[in-house]
Amino acid sequence: MTNNEKLAQLLFPDITKTPEDLEKLYPPRNLPEGARVTRFAPSPTGYLHMGGFFGALVDILTAESTGGVSFLRIEDTDKKREVEDGVSAIIKGFDYFGVNFTEGVTGFGTEKGEYGPYTQSQRVEIYQTVAKSLVEKGFAYPCFCSADELTALREKQETDGALIKGYFGKYAKCRDMSFEEQERRINAGESYVLRLRSQGDENKRIAFDDVIKGKIEMPENTIDEVLLKSDGIPTYHFAHVCDDHFMRTTHVIRGEEWISSVPKHIELFRVCGYKLPKFAHTPQVLKIDEETGDKRKLSKRKDPEAAVGYFIEEGIPKESVLEYLLTLINSNFEDWRRANPKEDISKFPFNLKKMSVSGCLFDLVKLNDVSKNVISIMSAKQVYENVAAWAKDFDAEFYNVFTANPEYSTAVLNIDRESPKPRKDIAKWSEVRDFVSYFYNEFYTPDVKFDEKLNKEDIKAILEKYLEVYDPADEKDVWFAKIKDMCEPLGFTPNVKEYKKTPEAFKGHVGDVSGVIRIAVTSRSNTPDLCAIMQLLGKDEVTARINNAISTL
Repeated sequence: MTNNEKLAQLLFPDITKTPEDLEKLYPPRNLPEGARVTRFAPSPTGYLHMGGFFGALVDILTAESTGGVSFLRIEDTDKKREVEDGVSAIIKGFDYFGVNFTEGVTGFGTEKGEYGPYTQSQRVEIYQTVAKSLVEKGFAYPCFCSADELTALREKQETDGALIKGYFGKYAKCRDMSFEEQERRINAGESYVLRLRSQGDENKRIAFDDVIKGKIEMPENTIDEVLLKSDGIPTYHFAHVCDDHFMRTTHVIRGEEWISSVPKHIELFRVCGYKLPKFAHTPQVLKIDEETGDKRKLSKRKDPEAAVGYFIEEGIPKESVLEYLLTLINSNFEDWRRANPKEDISKFPFNLKKMSVSGCLFDLVKLNDVSKNVISIMSAKQVYENVAAWAKDFDAEFYNVFTANPEYSTAVLNIDRESPKPRKDIAKWSEVRDFVSYFYNEFYTPDVKFDEKLNKEDIKAILEKYLEVYDPADEKDVWFAKIKDMCEPLGFTPNVKEYKKTPEAFKGHVGDVSGVIRIAVTSRSNTPDLCAIMQLLGKDEVTARINNAISTL
């Protein structure tokens, strides 16, 4: 038995499996040629970040577009960052958007798929099995350096003017320790971590083809990275290499901030004897800082929209967020949408290579515009159901009033909806209460503020005249004809163009007349179709509101 084999047995006496056993346990997937296997691997830190959701969507689209598999893996080896039951917050975010992975974690303590466990803390035996093999081959060793020793090492590197900082080469104090010394210190119960014995050369470079960014060339890794911490739990770098191999990931899709780690990951794949996956580094999700005007990353601390929960609480439809993210993900999506205005987004021909290589600007104003378009083509029934579901969780008072008469509320939402050019007033469900409040006496408070260019006598004359001709049974054409007939006797013109031509000849035009009625009935100067509004309110309510407006003059 070699010293390396003796060391491996000393470090891992309870590990009896071999990497070959793991290969049999997790065989290559039986998938069509060209099918891609992707993973989203967040830490359970309390909520789903929009940048993370952006990446997850790319993972899922990549897999779905090739007939492959996407899975959700929870990377919980850093217990300092973990939030209790943080997994549920992540799952809740995906559930809201109706985004589903083929395999992986499905909830707190639940999962599906044949390549699990999909939670890293439950895969320690796998990591230690691979680590034992690396020790046997001379690619890993125990490091007994204390925190003080590592600090002193960094200070010496600063003094030496070392271009590379870290545990490597002549600074790797434990790298060439004799087996006898290793054995003595382990048996003495000294704390240690397991490090990679890097094979890298600082004078050599590696090159890889990033699916999104193209060819990237970087120096080889020379750092003896920590593989297992002192408690036997792996670092992210080592764990993800083992997981991506045994879960048979073909494409590692992650944020561009991970590019600097690629050399160490490539070396880890190679020393483990694993086939390299394809790397695809997505652009960061940025926003314009309101204070400086500069671009910066979405911040958990500064930006409420950084958390996916923000969109749930605001009631921004999942369809709107997905639609907007696709405009960031693929440059040709907007052209496709214009050509296919009502097609489901699942029909969009997603292409990973058409992602932007630079940062994506997350703009809430543009998201709201997208959302207005999305909601405008929904049926009134869809809108009603979505608003009711949102209000049940976030506005109980509105929910009780809004759902008391579903038929009435659906009709309210249907005004100006089923038309070639539907109104685009609503961007999120939280806006609906204010948008429709004048239809419900529980929320309506008269606040009639008429156009200042009209005097009170003329306003009163318009309202009194309208009450004489008002018939709730009138269809829109008849209703508007009556408004026009009222104009000339009251000193207004039924012809807007005529008013614009000679405004001094009239008190106003037909739009001013209907505007007076609109404000009297709704207390608003801008509403959907007024005739439809009054038909829904009913004769008694309309008459009462107009009489109330007259009494305030």
